[in-house]
Amino acid sequence: MNVSGIDVSAKELMVAIAGERPVTPQGFVNRHDGFGEVLEWLREHQVKRVVMEATGVYHLDLALYLHSAKDIEVMVLNPKAAKHFAEARQTRTKTDRVDANSLAEFGQRMPFEPWQPPSDQVLALRACSRRLAALTHQRTQAKNQRHALTSTDSTPEFILEDVQLSIDQFDQQIKALQAKTVQLIAQDPQLQRPFELLLSVKGIGEKSAIQLLGELLALPKDMRAKQWVAMAGLDPRQHQSGSSVNRKTRISKAGNRHLRTALFMPALVVSHRVPQVRDYYEHLIQNRGLKKIQAICAVMRKLLHAIHAMWRTDTAFDPERFYRAQS
Repeated sequence: MNVSGIDVSAKELMVAIAGERPVTPQGFVNRHDGFGEVLEWLREHQVKRVVMEATGVYHLDLALYLHSAKDIEVMVLNPKAAKHFAEARQTRTKTDRVDANSLAEFGQRMPFEPWQPPSDQVLALRACSRRLAALTHQRTQAKNQRHALTSTDSTPEFILEDVQLSIDQFDQQIKALQAKTVQLIAQDPQLQRPFELLLSVKGIGEKSAIQLLGELLALPKDMRAKQWVAMAGLDPRQHQSGSSVNRKTRISKAGNRHLRTALFMPALVVSHRVPQVRDYYEHLIQNRGLKKIQAICAVMRKLLHAIHAMWRTDTAFDPERFYRAQS
């Protein structure tokens, strides 16, 4: 049986095939029109199984597309398992082609576990959360535009009225969509309970909880908290080379920007409203020399760890476990 391994990146899909005859790996664009070309190429080479890594936002749409084809089974592999397999093969080179070939060989040699996609309710929730985020962003742009227009006396009054009308429309759309999304969540206990646990964090409101829920529930269930952090692009990234290059450590931003955006405002609010989180935030600035934005990113990471533990143990947020200042 021919098995394909697909290395998924933000812009490209590198597709390799392991079978009786060698096949040169092919690259395709990571867009919906590229998915059709991938499927056609797989069928041309009589591929029945596909293995890919869970890469946050980048792999999900492709996995859903191939899963819907019915004649191809999909396995979404934990990145840690793929790394250990490559190490066991003593792979010394890391390129997209090498990774794709390694995934294809994994599909041939290791037990194949068909991927179960997120439920229709989770996918619908993710669509709602991203639409809510888009509307909020558009409303912010309109408010910024209104502020710029009111800073000069040359702006006609009817222009200001038109911009205000847009802001009012966005307010109505956001309110209506948020209410419908809450109703959607209430209809499914698998969504309602995690939603309630998120709301137990003082500083996470309905809108932020919806956005976090839509992104986190779409991730594989067996992912660890550190993998959540990596998927959000909040993992630290060092840039050192020899003795002359030693730049400051920054977050990688190589992940789900929707999740990263959804975390920012809750982290900012809890850093002011929850005493234990505020102590942690101030500790990072005063004792570790972090800038304010760096401290907020650290709070975002720690908040992800807290949410992961809350869902795993089915317990509400406990600020005492978040941080305890040294006496």
